Amino acid sequence: MTTALVTGGNRGIGLAICRELGKQGMTVLLAAREEAAGDAAVATLAGEGLDVRALTLDVADGASVTACAAALARENVAVDVLVNNAGFLAEGALIEGDPAIMEEAIAVNLLGPLRTARAFMPGMAQRGYGRVVNVSSNWGSFERGLEGPAAYAVTKAALNALTVRLAREAGAGVKVNCMCPGWVKTRMGGGDATRTPEQGADTAVFLATLPDDGPNGGFFAGRKPMAW
Repeated sequence: MTTALVTGGNRGIGLAICRELGKQGMTVLLAAREEAAGDAAVATLAGEGLDVRALTLDVADGASVTACAAALARENVAVDVLVNNAGFLAEGALIEGDPAIMEEAIAVNLLGPLRTARAFMPGMAQRGYGRVVNVSSNWGSFERGLEGPAAYAVTKAALNALTVRLAREAGAGVKVNCMCPGWVKTRMGGGDATRTPEQGADTAVFLATLPDDGPNGGFFAGRKPMAW
């Protein structure tokens, strides 16, 4: 049985990823910052017949990530698939904006995925199998001009760079990729967005279930490579 951990899994794209991975027969660890939010999301998915459990996890807090990994290790739960979906849409300019905004963006969008990678990728390498998916954005693409809110664009570009370097260190059988879900109707994307959470989740699910000869260290949208 394959076990997947999805950060920010209680709503939006994260919830859609949890649902689809569950439909594909995986045991899903739905991670949320707030226990009540995670429990409510799990109740919904469990009611659909999926094998899912809630975890309380704040990727911006190193102690939270360490505690979560330790608790799973005590239960002999191995994470085979890691989807770093939790994100922070940071608004404001870099020079004149609130510096705390950039600090939070770095903590969630960059250091969060690094923390979870450090916690769970070594086990993947030891077992010779793993899939890591970092949910990024085309706003983090240099080719597209790093558009959008400044701190968000910069930290998503940094997440893309992190993906490339993690892929180099992943070890045999472990693949690390990032993806852009597009403009999705979520609390972050807003009601005018053009894509559903299910559509936004599709490429993440594709990367989470790659075959052994699938890509490593790439950036994808619509299941196809996109420019960095």
